[in-house]
Amino acid sequence: MSETKPTRLSREFTEGGAEVATITIDHPPLNLFDRELIDALIADIAAVSAQPPRALLIRAEGKVVSGGVDVNIFDGLTVEQGAQLWRELFEQIIHPLEALPCPVVFAAHGLTLTAAFEMSLACDISLAAPKAKFGLVETVVGLTPSMGGPQRLAERAGSGRAREFVMTGDLYSAATMAEWGVVNAIHDDLDTAAHALVTRLADGPTRAHAATKQIIEAWRSGGVAHADSVTSEISGELFGTADLRGAVRSFLEVGPGKATYRGE
Repeated sequence: MSETKPTRLSREFTEGGAEVATITIDHPPLNLFDRELIDALIADIAAVSAQPPRALLIRAEGKVVSGGVDVNIFDGLTVEQGAQLWRELFEQIIHPLEALPCPVVFAAHGLTLTAAFEMSLACDISLAAPKAKFGLVETVVGLTPSMGGPQRLAERAGSGRAREFVMTGDLYSAATMAEWGVVNAIHDDLDTAAHALVTRLADGPTRAHAATKQIIEAWRSGGVAHADSVTSEISGELFGTADLRGAVRSFLEVGPGKATYRGE
């Protein structure tokens, strides 16, 4: 654990010169989302948003990814204070993560509850260890998950699965989450697999990855017709990038799979 923060933000470069950022949650013993951890995540995500890398990995240290939210946060809140808490978490954690112009990978090595799971659903790709378990257990304090978990889970797994997941408050295995399409892949050596993936993504066509995120976000907000209406402009702008021009020349001169990208 950091001496001053329950998270740490690190940056490193791939052999190809692409910057990869990692946010590590390290707030023993259970990585609970208390005020200190929330503030640290807000600061780290703001720093990454101000200076975006070419890929971001979110991971945790300890036995669990997170035991959930520190219930002390909810004690005595008024209706307006409760609503303000959720607005803050959307505006400073969930939405900024989704808006990053680079791929975001979440790695879950163990139990991943409530806020941590909701944060994972705001990431582009989720990986898990075989023994990881996931849950939205807010029913134990009379709440419903309010950091976007139900709707993002419904998007990936279907509305019926999302209602079951939230209303029962049960724990679900990594295998079940993969079957439902919530977890993208399960790896025995999760750290190695996660770092390999973010390295691969960071070395890729960053502007094209950002365009992919924009098009999918358009679909999420307005359906296929809306995504179709913005794709031409979003994708058309890629023809002005050095990466596309260089990759096209590389393809024509030496064949596919040889291009290198600089995120420009």
